[in-house]
Amino acid sequence: MTTNEYRVMGMTCAHCEMSIREEVGEIPGIEDIQVSAKTGTLVVAGSGEIDDAQVLAAVKGAGYSAVRAR
Repeated sequence: MTTNEYRVMGMTCAHCEMSIREEVGEIPGIEDIQVSAKTGTLVVAGSGEIDDAQVLAAVKGAGYSAVRAR
């Protein structure tokens, strides 16, 4: 399983987390999504390669910005 972590700017509450989770959940191949407004992190996991561009675009579509953390 591949896991990528991102730092998300602008999240402040559970609604923010839900919006990001919904957008990222639309990406094919993503099997697990952990998002935390408290820590400002998004961790996604999938069985194959995770396309950073798709994840970052999904976060942007939810109204936030993000960068790859590691």
